[in-house]
Amino acid sequence: MTIAEDREADDADALTIGRRIRQLRARRGLTLDALATAVQRAPSQLSMIETGKREPKLTLLRAIAKVLETSVDSLLEAEPLDERTVMEVALERAMRGQTFQALGISPFRIGKGVPDEALVAMLALQGEIDRLRDERAATPEEARRANVELRHLMSEQDNHFPELEEQARGILDAVGHPGGPLTQRTASDIAAHLGFTLHYVPDLPQTTRSVADLKNGRLYLSSRVAARGDARTAVLQALSSRILGHREPTSYAEFLRQRVETNYLTGALLIPQAHVVPFLRDAKTAKAISIEDLRDAYSVSYETAAHRFTNLATVHLGIPVHFLKVHESGTITKAYENDDVNFPTDRLGAIEGQLCCRRWTSRVVFDVDDRFNPYYQYTDTGNGTYWCTARVEDSSEGQHSVSVGVRFEDTKWFLGRDTPNRGISKHSVEVCCRRAPADLEAAWRENAWPNVRTPRTLLATLPTGAFPGVDTTEVYEFLASHAPR
Repeated sequence: MTIAEDREADDADALTIGRRIRQLRARRGLTLDALATAVQRAPSQLSMIETGKREPKLTLLRAIAKVLETSVDSLLEAEPLDERTVMEVALERAMRGQTFQALGISPFRIGKGVPDEALVAMLALQGEIDRLRDERAATPEEARRANVELRHLMSEQDNHFPELEEQARGILDAVGHPGGPLTQRTASDIAAHLGFTLHYVPDLPQTTRSVADLKNGRLYLSSRVAARGDARTAVLQALSSRILGHREPTSYAEFLRQRVETNYLTGALLIPQAHVVPFLRDAKTAKAISIEDLRDAYSVSYETAAHRFTNLATVHLGIPVHFLKVHESGTITKAYENDDVNFPTDRLGAIEGQLCCRRWTSRVVFDVDDRFNPYYQYTDTGNGTYWCTARVEDSSEGQHSVSVGVRFEDTKWFLGRDTPNRGISKHSVEVCCRRAPADLEAAWRENAWPNVRTPRTLLATLPTGAFPGVDTTEVYEFLASHAPR
């Protein structure tokens, strides 16, 4: 039994004992004050016991049992005395649980005037809500639907969120940032401005990138990340959630929206809009837009530069774009488009999780030996011709390609437009690469048996009302061990 389960069992026992005491007292016609006087305790103390908010000591239980003319064993029995009490105890337990808390319903006193039918109805509703939450937690379909809705919102807004740009500008002004690349010291200044001190530890919970101790104003980050990567990103991602006032998500859709907002604000702090827009406009005038130049100018990762470019390209440069992040297995992990490019989708319209066409730039780049220079390619599709620039980056989950692309008519603004690389991808209108060539299929269809590696995420549940994949017990124990004494 976990610590949380053990505590919940103790609370349930205290609640049951308290209700049993109250019912036996009422049967004997004793008021709370009379019982309190008989056992030499304050009425408020007995009230806390009867409502299950305090567990009585054995000596007090013996005194109460004597006054009520019963035994201690009868007070400690697991089952309440009648059906009404069973329902009241069940509802009180429910009000202390996650379902009521997630809905923002404060616990209330269940008086004698509450009809039995009302208790039955509330318990039935609570049970149905729990069933629906479990149903959504057991299937990835809810996540795919949420992803589709969020992607549509991003496309409608050209992936530009003015309110987040304004939040970033306000924070940078508050710490006196002069513009240009954000230094690590400025990231620390932002933390201090928000009331946090930074602490790099070797034992950060594996399921987290950072952990904020809101009580003591401490932000914990992995010392390993600080040593090998960009320490600013982890700090700013954690602080962005605090700047935006995020609370524990109550649905997977809210979790995804928070993640997008956090990443967006982090990018807006690392690459401030007021400074980078003139930089990009000058590059467009010179017909020399380059994601690599954006990356190098602000000392960020290629993926951060690519993301940030999609935030600004349409609104400030008038260029519709698309973005893809593809795992080395060929699986699309992130996608965005407002240039009518036709990505593969499932029946719900979700792109993430689909196999990227092997003839698309994002897949071809894995077979390119030159990892120093960017890879460019024109691809003819059933929806027109697109030009893309792509790079391969390493991550803890293997290699990923990150690519940014535009329609043929917008290629004139970019470096790499003179590339000789060409591809044809017709996955949207025909089988294309999703089926092996006829000669290969004829030779091997009956002579091959691959042992499939099941993706970890295929079997993972997607819980609502929590942070998916995070072991909260591990996080709480970590905070308890590191809290200042």
